[in-house]
Amino acid sequence: MSKPHAIIIGAGFTGTATAHELALRGFDVTVVERGNFVSGTSGRTHGLLHSGGRYCVKDQESAIECIEENYILRKIVPDVIEPNGGLFVAFDEQDLAYEETFIKGTQECGIPIDELTKEKTLALEPNLNPKMIKAYLVPDGTFDPLRLALAFAATAKSNGAEFLLYHEVESLIQDGNGNVVGVKVWDRTSNQRNEIRGDIVVSATGVWAGKITAMVGGHVPIQPTPGVMVAFDQRLIERTINRLRKSSDGDIILPQRQMSIVGTTSYEVEDVDYNPVIEDQIKQMIDCAIELTPVVEHTRIRGVYTAARPLIGSGGPGRSLSRTFKCFDHKETDNIDGFVTITGGKATTCRGMAEQTANVVCDKLGISVESTSKEVPLLSYRKYYTL
Repeated sequence: MSKPHAIIIGAGFTGTATAHELALRGFDVTVVERGNFVSGTSGRTHGLLHSGGRYCVKDQESAIECIEENYILRKIVPDVIEPNGGLFVAFDEQDLAYEETFIKGTQECGIPIDELTKEKTLALEPNLNPKMIKAYLVPDGTFDPLRLALAFAATAKSNGAEFLLYHEVESLIQDGNGNVVGVKVWDRTSNQRNEIRGDIVVSATGVWAGKITAMVGGHVPIQPTPGVMVAFDQRLIERTINRLRKSSDGDIILPQRQMSIVGTTSYEVEDVDYNPVIEDQIKQMIDCAIELTPVVEHTRIRGVYTAARPLIGSGGPGRSLSRTFKCFDHKETDNIDGFVTITGGKATTCRGMAEQTANVVCDKLGISVESTSKEVPLLSYRKYYTL
């Protein structure tokens, strides 16, 4: 009996994690990606392994997803994660006014916290602004974006998945009833155009989900919401530093290998392939970083970049939208069978997103196979190129 064949569009965190999940469940998997691994939004994240602390007040569903998946990723892919922890730091009375709400939120979401004095905090992070008052320790971490995706891809590849990089989807193939049965791709390495047919097509394209779905007249409610980040060429802190307040622009700085990254802003765009880096926002991020860690003022900037978050919803400012994810079965939403979209979420929740997507795919194809990805250790990211 032949295996069911799933075609996945996108080789970011969600696409590679979904390839791993479906390969574990016995699918033949083909991943098509117009660039290299994490060449879209995934490669432009700051690399925060969320504890959920940033969302525990306004978006508790996302916070709970984050803390649950945080622990799972630490277990299944430890070689790409730095479990260095994070601090939520109060710098003034306005920050302290948020303290009670924050504590209540963490308790409701199951996020462990530890209150630290000013003296203890500055002993841990001597480059913090000495004007700080107190802090709370949370189980944040950091990860290398490329290595995380490659670990999922390597494990999927070891189970038979095929990755076709630099293969851009130009259209979806439909049968006589309008249902999706495959993709037409442009192989950018050979300038050839080919067709790939399968039993199900999964779009894991993040902010590009709307473009892919529109190819067959479907719709997903995605609001591309970019944010500017600034990277400095020294590792100035050892833990993620969050401002103890409602999420806002420039309220986080974190260590990423031998760099420090501050972020982020939030603005909306119409063209997801063009996210301008706004000069005023660069200055805003630098000023915010100095407020958190004054030594930034004397640190060289290594780079400035932006990435668009695939937030679910429409209308209103980006920060009001949920950070949780949603899997769209286009048979239900657009009466187009054979086609599923997974979008929203965060890098931290990519495995959980993949599990839920695979559940939808299996239900659609009448397949009953339980997920084991919570327990299966991922191969080293290095293995992708040696398998």
